[in-house]
Amino acid sequence: MAANVYECMFLLDANKVGGDLDGAVKQLHGILEKHQCEVLVSRPWAERRLAYPVEGQKKGLYYLTYFRTEGRQIPEIEKDCHLNETILRWLVIKIIHPKLVEAMLTVAKDERQEVALQSVTEPPDDGLGDEGRDRDRGGRREYRSRD
Repeated sequence: MAANVYECMFLLDANKVGGDLDGAVKQLHGILEKHQCEVLVSRPWAERRLAYPVEGQKKGLYYLTYFRTEGRQIPEIEKDCHLNETILRWLVIKIIHPKLVEAMLTVAKDERQEVALQSVTEPPDDGLGDEGRDRDRGGRREYRSRD
């Protein structure tokens, strides 16, 4: 069975991580390595105030990880995440298209490239503003995307 590349965003308890980010990272990598994952990229994303309390916490640290493993390992990884008190939430996404893997890993390695990628992928302003994209259709509003 072929190994796939997965993206995982962890939401960590900012109070438990505190000043010991290295310890939290070792825990995350330990979970992944326990299940034969190859960690490709791993870095803190952002520490933010949460929109609503998660397990009583108002602040969290988002931590982004890309790893390669077989799909059958994912449920076991999620079980271990559930048992870890530092991890409040997590989301694992399989990267479907192999051509996206290298681009995503490159962007994930460097925060500055993320800003550059966003500026390239955003379409130019068409001058219509929000009103020009909204269309009234029989009492319903239709929102058109710029894509």
